[in-house]
Amino acid sequence: MEPTKVLIADDHQVMRRGVRAVVELLPGWEVCGEASTGREAVEMVERLQPQIVVMDVTMPELNGLEATRQIKKIAPTTEILMFTGLETEELIRQVFEAGARSYILKTDGREQLEAALRSLAAHKPYFTTQVGEILFAKFLHGKPRAEEEPTEGRLTDREREIVQLLAEGASNKEVADSLGISVKTVETHRAAIMKKLKFKSFSDLVRYAIRNHIISA
Repeated sequence: MEPTKVLIADDHQVMRRGVRAVVELLPGWEVCGEASTGREAVEMVERLQPQIVVMDVTMPELNGLEATRQIKKIAPTTEILMFTGLETEELIRQVFEAGARSYILKTDGREQLEAALRSLAAHKPYFTTQVGEILFAKFLHGKPRAEEEPTEGRLTDREREIVQLLAEGASNKEVADSLGISVKTVETHRAAIMKKLKFKSFSDLVRYAIRNHIISA
């Protein structure tokens, strides 16, 4: 019987080791790879075809939300477990909309992580009581969808990638090299982003990226 393959995507080696230790104690499971950036995670999913990806939200080059969106396009049956220290209502909504079906916090215990992995292996969603309480509170007291739609939702996938790279300090040329596009194309996207979001300065772009969990503060 083929093992259940798990890919771990986190930019902190200590966290990857902790998740690996949990996975390797499960009979018939194996860690098929580790990624330290979101872009690397997408590439490894395409090559290794894991059943489950344990993903952090804030990672360099491509954040967990964008990586999840791209993974679900190239490997629709791969399940995503978002494993993060962040727990805002808006982020939880964005995570599930991106295609993840499990959301647990890094403060949760090993039992919660193991339960989430087993649920996803059976293609069932899983989230902890704490996350469930946040979602229930949002359901009871949340605003209508039209009022809560984030500005970030108006950007294309490519525009969000460019926002992250620029906010991380990459030059137009470095963005072009990373994405395999021309500098002129990057400049065109950058101008469109600034106009679309009504930003007047680069610092507005950075604050936006932090606020929408595209990069970490």
